[in-house]
Amino acid sequence: MRIILCGFGVVGQSLVKLFDSRAEDLYAKYGLKPRVVGVFDSKGSAVNPSGLDLNKLIEVKKKFGTVKNYADTKNTMSGIDMLKNVEADVLIETTASNYKDAEPGMTHITTAMKKGMHVISVNKGPLALAFPSLMELATYNQVMFKFSGTVGGGTPILDYAKNSLSGERIISFAGILNGTTNYILTNMATGISYEDALKDAQEKGYVEADESLDLDGLDAAAKLVILANWIMGMKVTMPDINCTGIRKVTTEDIKKAAKNNCSVKLIASCNKELIVAPKEVSNDDPLCVNGTLNAIAFTSEHSGTQTIIGRGAGGMETASSILRDLLDIRQEIART
Repeated sequence: MRIILCGFGVVGQSLVKLFDSRAEDLYAKYGLKPRVVGVFDSKGSAVNPSGLDLNKLIEVKKKFGTVKNYADTKNTMSGIDMLKNVEADVLIETTASNYKDAEPGMTHITTAMKKGMHVISVNKGPLALAFPSLMELATYNQVMFKFSGTVGGGTPILDYAKNSLSGERIISFAGILNGTTNYILTNMATGISYEDALKDAQEKGYVEADESLDLDGLDAAAKLVILANWIMGMKVTMPDINCTGIRKVTTEDIKKAAKNNCSVKLIASCNKELIVAPKEVSNDDPLCVNGTLNAIAFTSEHSGTQTIIGRGAGGMETASSILRDLLDIRQEIART
């Protein structure tokens, strides 16, 4: 399977390491032979229709900070040019999420779909701003569009709700969908101030370069959009979310919650309304997880409430979700 990899940061590099370490196993078990024919980052690209050397790719990126030095002649082909001119079966989109206009991810995804390529995205921006139209475009071009890594990282939240609860009618859900804010609020529960908890999270590398994505609830809101569309069949985008972040949560709020045997958590919920806001959650509730964990509770018509808990981020965890999507595409192709 020929793959173009868009973006070569932590997730992209983790993915090629996964391809390399599991090459024999993937072929023996699933008949999948991933062949990365093109990679591009913000500074340049590397192309080889026969397949790029994955170890060399990692080494070049580590040494030069870009993949453009992969060959003797530096390759400055843009991502769009690569998508238009290099033959591939799947685009894997891993560039940073942008909630203003979703670029450059949006153009990468739409260009690939129009060319007949299947798409796997862990970039939440395009889905948060244009989920309904992207699904329509995929259907129109008869390609598959997978995005299980956009919510929950390596924890299969989307697959669980769609497949394990198939046949059930989910009537509402609520969850902690952002590990960074959960880490900050967990630390505040030990008595430290918001400022100190934020500083600690920044030092550990948990906070996005644009901190508003975490602190103002934008990341959680984007995931809520994806869940609401995919699981509840809604047709919503970011402006439909009533969103409040954690910047105004005080130590007094934390203490008040503790007196009620509760903790303050940033909860994204879908129950008639779509809301992201800090909320008191009982310490006895399975949803009340600490640290960087994510958790989501689905309430079904007949099965009651079921909670899924797991790590929401991390390069290798997100890479594993991409691999899961790739195997789904491989199996779908094999059926047709």
